[in-house]
Amino acid sequence: MTASTPQLVVHRDKELMAQAAAARLITKIVDAQSARGYASVVLTGGRNGNGLLAALSSAPARDAIDWSRLDLWWGDERFLPDGDPDRNYTQAREALLDSVPLNPDRVHPMPASDGPYEVEAAAEAYAAELAAAAGPEDHGPVPTFDVLMLGVGPDTHIASLFPELPAVRETERTVVGVHGAPKPPPTRVTLTLPAIRSAREVWLLAAGEDKAKAAAIALSGAGEIQAPAAGAHGRSRTLWLLDSAAASQLPRDLYPPASP
Repeated sequence: MTASTPQLVVHRDKELMAQAAAARLITKIVDAQSARGYASVVLTGGRNGNGLLAALSSAPARDAIDWSRLDLWWGDERFLPDGDPDRNYTQAREALLDSVPLNPDRVHPMPASDGPYEVEAAAEAYAAELAAAAGPEDHGPVPTFDVLMLGVGPDTHIASLFPELPAVRETERTVVGVHGAPKPPPTRVTLTLPAIRSAREVWLLAAGEDKAKAAAIALSGAGEIQAPAAGAHGRSRTLWLLDSAAASQLPRDLYPPASP
């Protein structure tokens, strides 16, 4: 099995999936902090991303994490004013971040629309922030994230990389502005596939019947331009975390033999 060959874990329902993913993330962060002194995680928004953060907030083991030595980044953001309830950063704060002792200097939200930047400049500013955080050991313009999480949309989109749109075709830049996204709001900022693939581990989260077709398409050899989720993989591991509803259309040969 190569690093880009996805591993699948299927849980009974979305609540169990969120709790198990939160426990898995705690372990990964603690292991990284033990090995290097810090950990770096990219958060995702949406139903499943926020469900994971809420589960992490209520997990008894959350105190095993040294929150002051955790770097947090975002995979994408809706280009809306700071504090807007639809911003991923706002939702993450409500679900978890405001309740744990993070170092504000290590929390990296994407720029808001009421700041100094238009969307393209906002993307360039975030790319510069990522590049400034990357060290020689990262061999590239972004830090080597320990875990990068992505929700999977019913259309197979990840972050704000939508099928066939220009952002999913980007091969050079690490962050781009998105115009005309097919779901509101139309203007967004997103990491690109090259940035996503710099992560040690990429976790794709999908729960609910509305995600079943997308999971089946992305895991059945589709191209990344047509199915962006198919192009998301980590350097050492690619993990799909599904509930049974989202896994219901997977070919039987893909279905893991002994998922909890």
